[in-house]
Amino acid sequence: MNASPFKRVFSQLCPSAGAVQSAGVRLVHHLALIALVVVLSGCTLLRRDPTPGRTTFDAPMSSVPAILTANTLMVELSWDKYGPWRFLVDTGSSVTLVSPEFAARYVTDAPTTQTPKVRVRSASGETTQLTGVTVRRISVGDVRFDQVPALIYDFTELSDHIGERIDGVLGFPLFRHTLLTLDYPQSRILLTRSGAAANLQPGARISFDTATKTPLIPIDLNGQILVALVDSGSDGGLHLNPVGLNTSFLSGPVQGGVLATLSGERSQEIGRLNGLLKLGTYSLPNPVIDLTDELSSIGGSILRNFVVTFDQQRGEITFFRESLAPIVSPALRSAGISFKRTPAYWRVVAVVPGSPAETAGVRIGDLVTRIDDEAVALWPLQRYESRIAQAEVIDLTFLHGRDETTLTVPVFELVP
Repeated sequence: MNASPFKRVFSQLCPSAGAVQSAGVRLVHHLALIALVVVLSGCTLLRRDPTPGRTTFDAPMSSVPAILTANTLMVELSWDKYGPWRFLVDTGSSVTLVSPEFAARYVTDAPTTQTPKVRVRSASGETTQLTGVTVRRISVGDVRFDQVPALIYDFTELSDHIGERIDGVLGFPLFRHTLLTLDYPQSRILLTRSGAAANLQPGARISFDTATKTPLIPIDLNGQILVALVDSGSDGGLHLNPVGLNTSFLSGPVQGGVLATLSGERSQEIGRLNGLLKLGTYSLPNPVIDLTDELSSIGGSILRNFVVTFDQQRGEITFFRESLAPIVSPALRSAGISFKRTPAYWRVVAVVPGSPAETAGVRIGDLVTRIDDEAVALWPLQRYESRIAQAEVIDLTFLHGRDETTLTVPVFELVP
């Protein structure tokens, strides 16, 4: 089972203790790699409502091609002789994150020992700090953002995991003065000024609470209304906190891959709900969901069915697709193995109990060097997931000491 990168940030860098408990504070969250949590260590780094100092439009509308990888949209940006820079667009993040290389080129002042920091904790319990900076400029197509508050973050592990270089994450507040449209079907993002044009957007318009500056919307699950984060930085579907809900399952829930959480690594619980999820006028019968003890959220595997427009000025999100036909969640296929990826090898971090992989003797800590007789460096996340979605078996070459052994692992339906 391939767990995916989840990136979520609580809407305030200096929340109350109660808010921390109820929302779960994270900066970046993905398979067995990183889960960072803001520890209250001073509130001078960013304003509660961090926005770019100035947003400038050089055209009425800017259309920027995007790469749809692992159900997330990534844009390549370049506005001078440097770059291109590759950024994930993450509506679930309340801050913009930039790599050290990007920061070295574009921050207003080089960080010093006096620069304020945010203390963060990894899932392993290790504590580190992220440096807060102000980026002089980020240009997204014909829209220029100046004086952008950001945190410096090392994307090396996440880049290795996905198989694509990442230089940063564009957080939700960056687009405060724009209409941000994520056009998943055409793999692009559109930017226009906030204003009257929002009324022309077709589709189901759902309001969110502008007080938190976070895209939290009401959704309907079997007639029960709950709040969910619209999180374009997550490649999953519905991550559901079941507390207070009446839920039943057609299949599962079963143990899936491994996720890093605030309290450490935990196993996924995945199943197919017996019921109907509604997003405005659109319906998803019997969706595949991942149970969570954190905030419920809607990720890329659902969002990719839509053109999604965020209007922060009005506090509205519009979902649009050509058809009103129900959106069917396909079976979730798996090789029964979760990996931590590096360019040289993939290390097994979890094996689904009772899976063919476990029966075949795959164990946590095993190293995979080749997939279908090709080096793992040639297998970005998207290619691997496409292979798992279609294949009946997959050949994995394991390294034990100096010896390599190839094992044919059956692919099965983890959630029918």
